[in-house]
Amino acid sequence: MGARELVELQNRGMVAFDLALGAGAILAPDATLRALGHAEPSDDARELFRRCGPIWLTFAAAHAVADRRGRSEDWWALAWLRGTELFTDALWSRSAAFGTPRARATMVAAGAANLAMAAAFAWRARRAG
Repeated sequence: MGARELVELQNRGMVAFDLALGAGAILAPDATLRALGHAEPSDDARELFRRCGPIWLTFAAAHAVADRRGRSEDWWALAWLRGTELFTDALWSRSAAFGTPRARATMVAAGAANLAMAAAFAWRARRAG
């Protein structure tokens, strides 16, 4: 499997991940937060998390479009989209609700993963077609 196929496989994985995260945030926010290592949320934290569900579903749709169409502009859009997420999880990891070092490290690692995906999707955009 070459680099192009690996990037495309990662993209398809992100369709599933963002679909699950978005649906979980909307339909089962407490369970989804728990899976992320978050403590039992307050009412306002739950609703703030829930409001992110449509955002993640939009991410899933963008990944699906790039998978189906494969146009350069779709891959560039994904690179920018993932770039917007570089620091969000690292900032969120500072919340006292992430009580374990492992949960905090996982959130920081998400930023590194978004950086890698942004670079990979930009690389893929240059090789569209």
